[in-house]
Amino acid sequence: MNTQTQQSDQARTRSIFGVMIMGALVAFLNQTLINIALPQMMDHFHVTAATGNWLTTIFMLVNGIVIPITAFLMNRFTTRQLYITAMGLFTVGTLLCGIAPTFSVILVGRVVQAAGAGILFPLITNVIFTLFPPDRRGFAMGIFGVAMNFAPAVGPTLSGLIVEHYSWRVLFFMMFPIALINVIAAIILVKNVTETSRPKLDVLGVILSTVGFGGLLYAFATGGTKGWTSTEVLAMFIVGGISILFFIFRQLKIDQPLLEFRIFRYRMFTLTTIINVIVTMAMFSGMILMPIYMQNVRGFSPFLSGLLLLPGGIVMGIMSPITGRLFDKFGARWLAVIGLAITVVTTYELTKLETTTTFMYVMIVYTVRMFGMSLLMMPIFTAGLNELALSLNKYGTAMVNTLRMVAGAVGMAFFVSIMMNQGEKHVKNIVTNQQILPADKGSMAEAVNQGTAMGINDAFMIATILSVIAFVLAFFIRKTSPKEDTITNRVKKAS
Repeated sequence: MNTQTQQSDQARTRSIFGVMIMGALVAFLNQTLINIALPQMMDHFHVTAATGNWLTTIFMLVNGIVIPITAFLMNRFTTRQLYITAMGLFTVGTLLCGIAPTFSVILVGRVVQAAGAGILFPLITNVIFTLFPPDRRGFAMGIFGVAMNFAPAVGPTLSGLIVEHYSWRVLFFMMFPIALINVIAAIILVKNVTETSRPKLDVLGVILSTVGFGGLLYAFATGGTKGWTSTEVLAMFIVGGISILFFIFRQLKIDQPLLEFRIFRYRMFTLTTIINVIVTMAMFSGMILMPIYMQNVRGFSPFLSGLLLLPGGIVMGIMSPITGRLFDKFGARWLAVIGLAITVVTTYELTKLETTTTFMYVMIVYTVRMFGMSLLMMPIFTAGLNELALSLNKYGTAMVNTLRMVAGAVGMAFFVSIMMNQGEKHVKNIVTNQQILPADKGSMAEAVNQGTAMGINDAFMIATILSVIAFVLAFFIRKTSPKEDTITNRVKKAS
């Protein structure tokens, strides 16, 4: 009977996990799928680049608003209810995007998509930590890493291939049936695996979180185009920053917070979260700067630029389950140290880009860089959460994902800003030193290309310094086991 029960539990775990990984694959693929298709979509709807970019900006903003409240949602609703709702929203949003007759409709579709997708990552992580014991979590998170790392890397290449021959709508019509099948499979197979309660929703906290994180993400997303000193961007920074400060103060005072900042009492969780934030910023430097270099400086097509990123994504997809096995056996410390050593060296190699650097060189360096990151991303994330009691896991996943979302936005804006500002300085110096006349358009174009490449090199140098800081911190990672929940237990005793 015990054997039958065990086999039944294993079958249930596999079915729930399989359904969620399938949903994660299509949701994470969606993150980068439309980037290459944006010019075609702008032409179709007759909108400017600034307006068209809202299709990516709004997705990030809604994610930043939804993720901080996922801990409350996981407390309030069952796994089944929340997953079906999240994938249902994503599916409806995908259909809306595919059939959208106007730009406003596709923008609404992206909002609905993001509302569903924002719930998925924290929810699936929490389910993994509930279903799997500590000595199996690395492997499970490694499988999850295939969806998280491989799918977004495939997105630009797949998108470039499709939009070259078909309409951009095919991108959404391709995802819709997969998402719909996943919802049907979830209705049949997904069961509840977590405890639920009736927590009180902190309405003021939701408002402060929305204004705070939404404001900061909007400011970072638009600062590069509208100017960091523009009234709108500065106002968003001020309003967002003040709202975040009030939000943190309130969360530390109430018994049922949306984001539990008291989990930073746990040292290993705090250390790995800091490393995670730094690595996320460094990773986004490559994701945002490489396409700019390949297209603007080297003149390669969007498809070839996307193809450059593909081997790195494949390597991360292959390595994720292998890294998970290694984590279960050896822990996170040496995986993180080796991974960050590779990241430091390869990021430094990307500070030497020139206008004649070959496609093959860039692809090899970028791919090896992704290999280094594949050794450390999931291990440090899992190692930090392993220190938390299961009752605190939902707060840990919500916190890490919120900070990663902000780090990604900051990273993109920060590195693009460095590239642009330094690039302009280098162009001026080249024009002055070589005495190039503005009328000499050929020489001016060469100067702009060379200056842009030098600006990209400067941005990668900052990314190298960040990677070195994370490398040093990685030596302090220790293997831990779940510690007593002194936060929610205290609340229960007080009530």
